Amino acid sequence: MNPALTAARVPAQAVPHRHPAGLLAPSEHQLLLLLAEGLPLDSIARRLGTSSRTLRRRIRVLCDRIGVRTPLQAAVWAARRGLI
Repeated sequence: MNPALTAARVPAQAVPHRHPAGLLAPSEHQLLLLLAEGLPLDSIARRLGTSSRTLRRRIRVLCDRIGVRTPLQAAVWAARRGLI
């Protein structure tokens, strides 16, 4: 078998896993799940082992990335796409 042809073939399992919607990290998906539960931000921060300030920053970055303004809109966005 020709090594050049063998190298060009990429088995399906070698293709990097893309998160649903193609743009979310697993931690962002987890954050969406917690937001969708309707938990207070302090509770979410405790679950994630982070500060409230860091959580607010992560939520802002996530909302910017998906094009929404509020955590509630982020949860609705995810639900409409079947991510939560």
